[in-house]
Amino acid sequence: MPIIAVINRKGGSGKSTLATHLAGHCANTGLRAMLGDTDRQQSTQAWLRARAAQALPNALPIVGWAIDPKNSLRPPVGVTHVVLDTPGGTRGFELAKVVSYADAVLIPVCQSMFDREAAAECYAELKTLPRVANGRCKVAAIGMRLDGRTKAGELLAQWAAALELPFIGVLRETQTYVRCVELGLTVFDLPASQAAVDRAQWRPILDWLEPVLRPVQAAPEAAALKPTRPCAVPDTRRSSLVAERVEPAARPRPRRPEPGSPSRLPLGILEAAPRRGVAQRLGEWLRTWPMRQPRRA
Repeated sequence: MPIIAVINRKGGSGKSTLATHLAGHCANTGLRAMLGDTDRQQSTQAWLRARAAQALPNALPIVGWAIDPKNSLRPPVGVTHVVLDTPGGTRGFELAKVVSYADAVLIPVCQSMFDREAAAECYAELKTLPRVANGRCKVAAIGMRLDGRTKAGELLAQWAAALELPFIGVLRETQTYVRCVELGLTVFDLPASQAAVDRAQWRPILDWLEPVLRPVQAAPEAAALKPTRPCAVPDTRRSSLVAERVEPAARPRPRRPEPGSPSRLPLGILEAAPRRGVAQRLGEWLRTWPMRQPRRA
């Protein structure tokens, strides 16, 4: 089950806006998503209540769930995708607990020194966690509430490049997001003509998340015929790998020696050295043979 966590230690960085829109994208693309809220303010729960009053025939319902970060994450039955909205100041054990379940972490960042410093500290701690260090949990940053008339996006991209933090997109500052949040909607619920610019900004973000949202399943053909031997050789007649079946070499059946034949003697006697004759070696062997002592009268 893919789990995406939205994390930033600084409050007001746009975590709830990003999380609700990710859940809205899943709902509009046929994915049964849960919007988990680990924040004490429970901002996303209010958004879900407003969304329940909307008529959205093209979107699946989004399951809401208030999660205690100190307990194990157990999504409800029927959920296939999870989006977690985390509180500000998440660090230490709580951060490690969330990342231990997450497949991707998104860090929303605004263009201010305070936001950049908080995001940099959060990313530094994330890199020390095993799932992030071994690549099982992907991490990326997203610029939030940026003015398109400025170079804020370029500056954030340079900042992220210096940290070696993937920077996958920017979302502009617009009243569209404000109105959507108040109504329990997302830009994916609006008509395309009303949210064309915003959906275009989401495209690189969704492209980066696509392998997480829809992981490629192993094809049944992957379980190919296993070779009968460890090695396989190409069959030029069929242009495919076939198993090389190597039969053990037939060993000659030993002949049963005739009674009294020399072959019943020790092998060393017959393999006489050039300087020592067979008779000499036979005599040496007879001297070592145990003899029965004569019986006394």
